[in-house]
Amino acid sequence: TLLPPPQNSVLADDHDAQVDNAVSKPFNDIIFNAAPSIERHTITMTSSRSCKNLILLIYLSISLQLQVAFSLSSPSQITSNTDAAMLSSTLTPKIITISETVWRKAASNHSQRIRHLLQPGLTPLEHNINSGKSKRRQQHYIDDWTALDPVNPIYNFLIEYYGLKGAKGPRRLARWAPDPKLLWEEHCNEMASSTTIVSSSSSSAEKEQVYQAAMKASHGLGGVLLENASIDDLGGTLHMRGGVPVPIMVEEGEDPQEDTEQPQLHGVLYNPAVFYNRHLPLNNNNDEQEKERKQQLLKTIAPFQWYTSILKQTLNSDPILHCYGLHEWAMQYHPEGADPPPSAKYQSSLNLRVSRQVINDTVERKGVRCTHVDALRFFAPAAGPLNHHGASLQRMDQLRLEQKGCVHAHMDLLKIGLKLQGFIDSELMVDILEVALAARQLDVEASPYDATEYGAGIVPIETNEGRKVYRERQIGLMQRAEPVRQQLLDAYEVFMKIAFDESLLLGSDEFVGGRGKKRTSSVVDDNVVMSKSNTGDGPYVAPERLAMAEPGGLPWRKNLIEKS
Repeated sequence: TLLPPPQNSVLADDHDAQVDNAVSKPFNDIIFNAAPSIERHTITMTSSRSCKNLILLIYLSISLQLQVAFSLSSPSQITSNTDAAMLSSTLTPKIITISETVWRKAASNHSQRIRHLLQPGLTPLEHNINSGKSKRRQQHYIDDWTALDPVNPIYNFLIEYYGLKGAKGPRRLARWAPDPKLLWEEHCNEMASSTTIVSSSSSSAEKEQVYQAAMKASHGLGGVLLENASIDDLGGTLHMRGGVPVPIMVEEGEDPQEDTEQPQLHGVLYNPAVFYNRHLPLNNNNDEQEKERKQQLLKTIAPFQWYTSILKQTLNSDPILHCYGLHEWAMQYHPEGADPPPSAKYQSSLNLRVSRQVINDTVERKGVRCTHVDALRFFAPAAGPLNHHGASLQRMDQLRLEQKGCVHAHMDLLKIGLKLQGFIDSELMVDILEVALAARQLDVEASPYDATEYGAGIVPIETNEGRKVYRERQIGLMQRAEPVRQQLLDAYEVFMKIAFDESLLLGSDEFVGGRGKKRTSSVVDDNVVMSKSNTGDGPYVAPERLAMAEPGGLPWRKNLIEKS
């Protein structure tokens, strides 16, 4: 249901402007900074139901005081601190309601698709990884998710690369959230006709009440409201990140809600603009506090801009179809007289399917053509000089080297998608996971390991026939990943336009990296990727962007160029 602003309605009041962070991080760092008469509360969230309800009760208590103050204010005293024009010419505050029947069905379908994909890699409940304190901490979740098997070579990359540890890892993938594109005018008409958006049977008065409550909870920014979603849904069925509870507003003279077991909500609202405090206007003054705030915003935006540039670079690249997955072989390369490769212990639960000599001969045949900067760090030191793209690489080289034929670049779509969780189409996340798992399957099957007991086949890239098979599958995987990568780029661009002020995003697409060809007209230092803004504070460059990767070397954050 699209709920436009009611006539003569008030979106926010002066007291709301002081509640600067009440719902931006509702279940991690909740800070209520309300009117002078309201005590400041800082709450660190745990997953227990009682703590969730306590947080909501504090929220409702503050909301009640604000509503009383609101009712005593004359219309001339009440102003909106969110001007629709301030957001964007194509982004107008609105409340889009998805009925409970529809969103619960969508969330259930999403969870089932994730389970289907992960099932072969999930451990049984009696596995020791599912016992102990970590399991007890998660008992409040009524589901049967278990941890991924850390020795399953097809699935353990989800743990090792992307931190999806314990039962909370699969559960994180299974959570659902609405697509923020619903808030974007360019997509709204198309998506509003989708079967996932239905009309409500509520009366006009009830719609008005929901609208006012949702606008108050969102500081006048609006959002996608999931009808009748509860506190218990957050962290279980729904993503906790970005979820804003919309309490039922208390009329003047009524007592606040006292039921700690069943707090009354209209639902839970999602809007990245709320999460990132876009209701707080950017000032043009140059005082230190404002400069620090703008710099912090630039720091927050930087990783989203970085991943946007990586996605664009990959989409615009020419594929390299003769690498044959030799990065796995380079990790096990051990010529006579060389020190044992540090990564020899990698996949230690698997036997090698070929001899050490075959590994050495295959690597030395024509060298290695690996463009993935993250893989180089795991090479055996002796294999570094055999890489045609460099024995050492900078993180910035990723913008020059990342290409659409790379199997690991397809796997990393999951890392990039996880960064947006809570603010990305859940169906797209399933598509991303499918591509990542297919890429991992090829990665393992073309490796020198024997993973047949886990259902993996063998692509013998040490032979001419095996290399032909690898190339054919690599092309098929590339074609499969291409539309998913484009959709992920679109999701990033819409997310940033909704979440952050336009003035901070000026130049966000103007990236250039390393010694690679210039992607736009932006002129930056040869070794720096940055974004321009008109804030006057200059760009923010994450330290790990200026780091070095070397075979057997340190992680990015511990191998910064300025320290080397």
